[in-house]
Amino acid sequence: MSSQAVSRLTFVGHSTVLIEAGGARLLTDPLLRGGLLGLLRRRHPPVDPDSLGRIDAILISHAHHDHLDPRSLRSLPGVPLVVPRGSAALLRRERREVSELAPGESLEIAGVEINAVPAAHPGRRMGSGRPSDALGYLVEANPRVYFAGDTDLFEEMGSMGEGLDAALLPVSGWGPRLGPWHLNPRTAAEALRLLRPRVAVPIHWGTYTPIGAPRLWPWLHTDPPHRFAEHARRIAPETEVRVLAPGERTELEPRG
Repeated sequence: MSSQAVSRLTFVGHSTVLIEAGGARLLTDPLLRGGLLGLLRRRHPPVDPDSLGRIDAILISHAHHDHLDPRSLRSLPGVPLVVPRGSAALLRRERREVSELAPGESLEIAGVEINAVPAAHPGRRMGSGRPSDALGYLVEANPRVYFAGDTDLFEEMGSMGEGLDAALLPVSGWGPRLGPWHLNPRTAAEALRLLRPRVAVPIHWGTYTPIGAPRLWPWLHTDPPHRFAEHARRIAPETEVRVLAPGERTELEPRG
């Protein structure tokens, strides 16, 4: 890595993270607008796409509406997309480069290798009959970063953690209960024992909520990442948990 390059993680909100590593600037699952599906409201102002700066590629983990949002993508015109196998058909109107990957496949972006890895999560988009995968991504830079997308625990996590510098792990959802195929604060901490990262950043929490949720479940918007940190201190004490509010960033030190 160039001595001039600074490696950062910016938690934009929900599953949207700006990863700056190895000189590449990668944006995950952009969801930037003020609401979604007529039911969910962003608890912070919508994101100005210009505030994100140059983006070399967008990494989409799966086709669910809160991870593949065409309106947010249209606010980032021309940026190449990396999507799970089977998802490109949903983007046929996009006038940009779209690359499909399956688990085990990779491509190079701005000099950095991006590896697609499995995710234990259904990837099919509601209302679409097309099958598609769900993925996580390994950004093979220095530092080395794992973006989990949406997932539950799975055995192969144990083979991804050699020399892993940072893990971006989902810890919550829309409401007080999570369905299957998701990580919660405790199981996300158990994932750390398999992944063994130096740093973990909790994502997928406190950004979008159903109408009325702040009144019904006020704890939902603040507690999950801190409960994750508490579990991590017990289960994986060697990992440093950095809780970032939407819009906050942290720098990552390269490996020596």
